Amino acid sequence: MKKILSFLAAGIIGGLVALGVYNFFEKPSQINSSVLDNEQRALAFAALQNTQTGSGFDFVQAAELSTPSVVYIKTTIEPRQANSRNNQDGNAPFPDFFDFFGEHGFKFDVPQGPQGASGSGVIITADGYIATNNHVVQDADKIEVTLNDKRTYVADLVGTDPTTDLALLKINEKELPFMPTGNSDSMKVGEWVIAVGNPMNLSSTVTAGIISAKGRSLNLLRTNNNQYAIENFIQTDAAINPGNSGGALVNTKGELIGINTAIASQTGSFIGYGFAIPINLAKKVLDDIKEFGGVQRGLLGVSIQDITSELAEKEHIRGLKGVYVHDVMDQSAAKKAGIKVGDIILKINNKDVNSSSALQEEVGKYRPGDKIELLINRNGETKTVTATLLNKDGNSKPQVYEAQNQNEAFGLVLENINKKDLEKLNLTNGVRVVDVKKGAFAGKLQKGFIITSIDKAKVYSVNNAIALLQNKKGGILIEGKNTKGETEVVGVLVD
Repeated sequence: MKKILSFLAAGIIGGLVALGVYNFFEKPSQINSSVLDNEQRALAFAALQNTQTGSGFDFVQAAELSTPSVVYIKTTIEPRQANSRNNQDGNAPFPDFFDFFGEHGFKFDVPQGPQGASGSGVIITADGYIATNNHVVQDADKIEVTLNDKRTYVADLVGTDPTTDLALLKINEKELPFMPTGNSDSMKVGEWVIAVGNPMNLSSTVTAGIISAKGRSLNLLRTNNNQYAIENFIQTDAAINPGNSGGALVNTKGELIGINTAIASQTGSFIGYGFAIPINLAKKVLDDIKEFGGVQRGLLGVSIQDITSELAEKEHIRGLKGVYVHDVMDQSAAKKAGIKVGDIILKINNKDVNSSSALQEEVGKYRPGDKIELLINRNGETKTVTATLLNKDGNSKPQVYEAQNQNEAFGLVLENINKKDLEKLNLTNGVRVVDVKKGAFAGKLQKGFIITSIDKAKVYSVNNAIALLQNKKGGILIEGKNTKGETEVVGVLVD
């Protein structure tokens, strides 16, 4: 008996020692990521990749590395645009049950003045590119970004894509703590994730949960007759609330795997379900906006539907895998590839597609001109076809959009002014003239002039100023401060 007890005691002690050794070597030390430069952050992320496995996962490390990359976004909308988010009936265009985080409950009104909204964003490059939701910045005259360390900037809108509810912003700064991207396709139901954002105007809030489901389609983006909308959301039970829109969904390695977009709620607050745009789709869209000024949507040109038991019985389909082709558009990529009505698309580039939303997301990762390989089932036999994707106009070449972040109009070259510099000038808004080329303003305005309003409309950013100046004819009234700090009003005529 004593011998048995001795063995038991030795086993217990051995287990405790092993656990202690495991914790000593496997549990990463805490990191103050706010004082790390990007090279040090990269090393910290690399260390996290090697330690976050199994029971060794520690939320602290992922949270500390990801929070510096998440920003608070506040927008200002002048009264002339205040109702542009509403439909013709005067109602909010999105259903109450599926509510965009930043859209409802976090608008603020200034009596007889501008409206605004708040949300979140994620720094995705060290030189100031920020991902957020389209609905967070939609119609905004001013977009103000506050970093985790409280630095505040006026951001330029590089471009938007309502079909995925994504937008790309840019601030004039370098060496920012950006968040590396993970692989949303490899994430599985049940895996731990954290949501990072600014809910309820509470900055840098982190909540934890699991991936509850993948491939969710809510018909949220299609409510405004948005026929090209792509919905294949990641569903999570990590607590998210109004203000989380545009924030980060992060895996256990501290990598960005989704952009938080919507919650299922009748009250506008968290009740257990949240939804995020998969980063694999978001990255392609944001890269398009950065390179071309807008999304390059490659279209297959088919009308599709999920295979249900009822459809399988009606169309004599064996099994429920794949997506049923209900119609094929004339002159489409699908038509040219030989796809026919009644075909069942099983895979795209060797990836299973078992729902309409999954197929739309997979095709949405490619540009016009890209070739995709489709495995189809036709009358019980499988075959592979290759389709060259086209854009909505039937072309295979990328479309170049007019840049939304141009900084010149009528020979005026402008730049944004940070909040501290505005405060030194006793101003709350304005943009600086950095050059005056030949044109209507030559000899009228000098380098260094601060434009605070154009035709009595306040100017908050370069994008805002360019939008006010574009397509102007006749007289333009410019108000602001000259290089001597004196208030000055300048009138010019443009053709």
